[in-house]
Amino acid sequence: MKLLKRVAFVALLLAGAGAALADPVVDRVMGIAGGWAQIKYRTAEADQLAAMMRLKAQADAAVSAMPNRAEPLIWDGIVTSTLAGLKGGMGGLSLAKEARGLLEKAEKIDGNALDGSAHTSLGALYYQVPGWPIGFGSKDKAREELTAGLRANPRGIDSNYFWGDFLYNQGQYAEAAKTLRTALAAPPRPGREVADAGRRGEVQKLLAAVNGKLGG
Repeated sequence: MKLLKRVAFVALLLAGAGAALADPVVDRVMGIAGGWAQIKYRTAEADQLAAMMRLKAQADAAVSAMPNRAEPLIWDGIVTSTLAGLKGGMGGLSLAKEARGLLEKAEKIDGNALDGSAHTSLGALYYQVPGWPIGFGSKDKAREELTAGLRANPRGIDSNYFWGDFLYNQGQYAEAAKTLRTALAAPPRPGREVADAGRRGEVQKLLAAVNGKLGG
């Protein structure tokens, strides 16, 4: 059962959270972000599930140590949503629900933390997870969260990638192409080189599919 196969792309999510704060909390979170990128983009597919489960334990520990900070919650949500996609099926759906809860908590603390990554990650979950009665997916909620993420980070590679992917899935190909070109022009994120390179490849692949729909 592969209900949540595409949720792996969430990671948000979003891997977009490139904060430049001189803060031990952010330093710890960026270590998790770096681990996520290595697993997603540089680890053999057969080994990704076990590696992401180990990273999930680290992310959970970070949240336990810093429960009142949005940044650990965001990255725990990103790791958990990615793990949901890797597991798939009903087990994956349970993890997706957990990820939603983590990201909602992060939004309540600081919706603009890590360039609005909680919004973007939640939006990705809402359009990739099946809707009722199987899951909690919602196109309306996806649009609301993704556009909030864009307002927080209008030039970001992740915020534009997920918005472009959403538009593509809605058949809005011309707008998707414009958004994906914005993603490709996103400024580099210091310390996020692996994530940037991996996401850029995903953007290029999706843009090629969009151009195919446009006949160009």
